[in-house]
Amino acid sequence: MVLSSEVKDGYGRDVTDVTRTVEVRRSRRRVSTVSAYRDGERTIVAIPARFSRAQEREWVERMLARLEEKEQRRRPSDEQLLQRATELSERYLDGRAHPSSVRWSSNQGRRWGSCTLLDGSIRISDRVQGMPGWVLDYVLLHELAHLLHAGHGPEFWELLEAYPRTERARGYLEGVTFGKTS
Repeated sequence: MVLSSEVKDGYGRDVTDVTRTVEVRRSRRRVSTVSAYRDGERTIVAIPARFSRAQEREWVERMLARLEEKEQRRRPSDEQLLQRATELSERYLDGRAHPSSVRWSSNQGRRWGSCTLLDGSIRISDRVQGMPGWVLDYVLLHELAHLLHAGHGPEFWELLEAYPRTERARGYLEGVTFGKTS
């Protein structure tokens, strides 16, 4: 099944005429559950074998909408990134870090994020898109902390201790890095 739809990319821009291949997998073992996931450019929708063609169409549409909604939550716009950074600064840094802008960036190389102290701008690698929200929050907080302390000294890490998932997020990012290099 090939579907054509209008979607937004990770930068919030409209992308028209995007064609996605949807593979429907019927299973006799599946009684009532339906699941869907992305596999590269394909979307796999698993349904019970007993579903009619009408039920199949209904569930494919429903599951595609759920996936798209989930992906949009994981790919906030630049404006939403700035809003989230402001909230994180208030919550974990007593509102002391004031970014002038926060945006996605496709040229971060090996970095997860970067900031410019002179103008207070923060850039987050688009490789973070799709990662769990708590990982994005950590990367944002890491860059916000750099607005207060340029290096990675004890004062810098002391700021990040307030975020309860710092170690977990660092481990997650290290795992992603290790998986790409091995």
